[in-house]
Amino acid sequence: MAARLSTLAIATFALLGAVSLPWSAGCVLRRSVPEAGAEAPKPPPRPAGINPLAGKRLWVDPDSSARRQAAEWRGSRPADAAALDKIASQPQAEWFGDWNTNLQKEVADRLQKIVNDGGFPVAVVYNIPNRDCGQYSAGGASGAAAYRAWIRQLALGIGSRPVALILEPDALGLLDKCLSPSDQAERLALLRDAVRVLRSHEDTVVYIDAGNANWIKAPQMAERLRSAGVLEADGFALNVSNYIGNADTIRYGEEISRVLGGVRFVIDTSRNGNGPTADFQWCNPDGRALGSPPTTETGNRLVDAFLWIKRPGESDGTCNGGPKAGAWWPEQALGLAQRAKF
Repeated sequence: MAARLSTLAIATFALLGAVSLPWSAGCVLRRSVPEAGAEAPKPPPRPAGINPLAGKRLWVDPDSSARRQAAEWRGSRPADAAALDKIASQPQAEWFGDWNTNLQKEVADRLQKIVNDGGFPVAVVYNIPNRDCGQYSAGGASGAAAYRAWIRQLALGIGSRPVALILEPDALGLLDKCLSPSDQAERLALLRDAVRVLRSHEDTVVYIDAGNANWIKAPQMAERLRSAGVLEADGFALNVSNYIGNADTIRYGEEISRVLGGVRFVIDTSRNGNGPTADFQWCNPDGRALGSPPTTETGNRLVDAFLWIKRPGESDGTCNGGPKAGAWWPEQALGLAQRAKF
C-alpha cells in the first residue's frame, strides 16, 4: 500500500502532470492531467446508446443533515422524524466549489469514503467565474486561469475513482445575463476545457448543466451545449435546483437531444413532486414536494437517471424566508417530505 504523500510530493507530481494518492491495500490511484495553460486532449468517445450510469449503486449519506435532524426529532417529534426519513434514505449529490479549502484532498477523501461504502458518487462542480451573476450563491473562481487550475485540482482529487459530475449549474442558462460577448466566449471555452480534463479518465462521467424547461428555448440551449463541449461529455443535466415536473422536463430534454443527434441526459427530481408554482418561482417557493426517488431505471432510453442533485432542505437563498443559499432549513425539508407522493 502506498504511503500517504506529503504536500510537497503531491505538488511535485502535479507539476509533472500526474499524481498518486492512496486508495486501498495494493492499489494506487493515478491520473494524468494537463497543466493549466495547456490544451486538454479530446477524450475518447463513449459507446453510442449506452447509459454510463446503468447498474450503479447510488450512495446514501449516513450523516446527512436530514438524517441528523431526524435523529434529533425522533424522541420529541416522531412523526416529523419519520417524514424526514424520506429524505435521509435517498442518494443525494455532493457539491464542490470555492468553499473547499483543500480541494484535492477533500474530493479524494469524500469520494474514497463513498467508494469504500460500495457506492457510486454523484457530485456537482460549482465554481465557474462570476457564478450565478453574483446573486444568491455569489462566488466562483476569480478568473479563467484560476478556474482552469481548480478544475485540474478537482481531477487530481478524483483520480481514477468512479464518479458522475454535474458541471456548473446555471452557467449556460445565465450565459447572456451578466457576461459581455468576450466573457461568454471565455465561459464556453472554460466549460470545454473542464469537460476534456474531467473526462480524461474513463470512470468519470460528465453531464453539462442545461437549465430547465422554462428558461432557454431548446434549440438555443442545444447550441450553447454544443459550444460548451457536450458532444465530448456524456450528456446534459436538467432541472437542477428547480421544480418543473418530469413530463415537461423530459419533453424539453428530448427536444434538445434531437438537435444534438441523440445526446443523453439526467434530471434533478429532488423537489419537483408537485411541479412548479403557477409563476415558476425558483427561490424557495412554498408548497413543493419531493420528487421521484433517485434511480437509473427511468423508463426512457435517453434519460440516464433521476437524481437528487439539489439536496432537499437546503435553501435556494435568502428569499421567501430562507437562510443563505445551501444552508440547511429544517422547516422547508419537513414540508417537502410531508407532501411527497411516495
